[in-house]
This record gives sequence, structure tokens and C-alpha cells, in this order.
Amino acid sequence: NMARVAASRIDNITREMPQGQERQASPQVPDFHSLVLRDVTHQYYHEQSDDFFELGPINLSFTPGEVVFLVGGNGSGKTTLAKVVVGLYPPDGGEVLLNGERVEADGWDAYRQLFSVVFSDFHLFERLLEAPREDLDEEGNRLLAKLHLQHKVRVENGAFTTQSLSQGQRKRLALVVAYLEDRPFLVFDEWAADQDPLFKEVFYCEVLPELKRMGKAVLVITHDDRYFHLADRLVRLESGKLLAPEPMDGEQPTSSENVVSSAVN
Repeated sequence: NMARVAASRIDNITREMPQGQERQASPQVPDFHSLVLRDVTHQYYHEQSDDFFELGPINLSFTPGEVVFLVGGNGSGKTTLAKVVVGLYPPDGGEVLLNGERVEADGWDAYRQLFSVVFSDFHLFERLLEAPREDLDEEGNRLLAKLHLQHKVRVENGAFTTQSLSQGQRKRLALVVAYLEDRPFLVFDEWAADQDPLFKEVFYCEVLPELKRMGKAVLVITHDDRYFHLADRLVRLESGKLLAPEPMDGEQPTSSENVVSSAVN
């Protein structure tokens, strides 16, 4: 009965999808040179407050080789914004520009292939779903050693030997998967929240700089203010609105009137 109800809900969602949103066969990862959110808004009903939460308008840009930290209080809309960025939530208003071109209704499935994401409620599959390649096991085991998991799990024939691990260790496996997918844009939603200090240090001081050197765009949702200085850009969100960007080391403060132009440029 539960399966029947779930299948019915999937059918209903599919029928409600806008024309052109149906899944395409084996979409390719598009080139990535720039990503811009221009006056993007998104609204949803919030059951706890019995009211609608509105995100935006958001003006924000991302480029390859840049690490952006998204910060803000609980309930400020950080995860919602991340889901809009990766194409899981469609904008209610505004537009998303990939390489200067607007993402249209029939392009969202291909657009989503840009991203590898580890949300707080992530799921791990037994096998790596990335296309097989000769060095997949070797690279996976190198990353497991980097994250001190080599004595608990290995990658053999494109699969993890076990998933019987703690939540923090499973999240490290999810990080390995994100690496191996080799997508242009990675998003981490509070990845370090349940890691001990050692692995927080590895994530912020080793993993993120390595991804930057690889030319990846990285969006990190975090509360770890002791590592804020490692970001190329700090984006603060409160009540669904972007606040004036905070200057990084050596930068001059930016006035609130220039938030939109500085974010887009």
C-alpha cells in the first residue's frame, strides 16, 4: 500500500511538471564558464510558521575555481537557495544564466548534471553511479586514505565494500563520491557539522583548496566562522534576502546599495 501511494504521488508530480521538464535520455554535462542568478525568487509554504517563505530576489554569480561560503541563521533559506542553484527548485521569478544563456524549461535536466551535491539528508548507493573508468578504484581508495577511512572501507570494482559506518564516516563516503563524479560545481550543505575537529581541518584546509586548484566551483553552507577567511567570497543570507557582502582580507567594505551589482559582477 505504501508503494502504491508513493507511485501515485510520483505520477501526480510528473503530470504537474511544466512542459519540457521531462527527463532527457542520458543528458551530458554542459560546459561551465559562469553561472548567474538574476532577480531569482522562490516561494514555498512553511508548515511550522503556517506562512509562505519567500527567497529573493537573489542576484548572485559563480565562476570556476572559486570557493563561496553561504552563511546565515537557521531558517534563513540557505538550503533552499542551494536547491535553487542546483536546479532542484525552479525559480518562481527571475532567470538563471549558464554561460550567459538563459536556462529554458527543456534545459533543466542537462543543467542539473553540472552539480555534485552532499545535502545534510544525503543518500549513499552501494555502487558508484559514475561512468566506469580505469582509475576509479585507485582514486577512490586514495581519497578514503585522505579521509582516514582506508581501514574500514575500500572501493572495489566501483563499489564500497561496506556502508556499516557512523553518520560522520558515511558523510565522508559521500564526499568521496562527489570527488569521483568530477562535476564542475560542488555543493556541500553543512558537511562538517558532524565531523570531529580533525576532519573539519581536512575539509576546509585540504579538500576545498584541492577542489579550487582543480578549477571546481564550490558552494559551502557553513556555520564554522573560524574558517570563513578561507573562502574567496562570503555570502550572507537572512530571512531569504542577501545582505551586503562582507569584505575578505585586504578588501574594502561594500555598501548595501551595491549588493546586487557586486554579486552579479
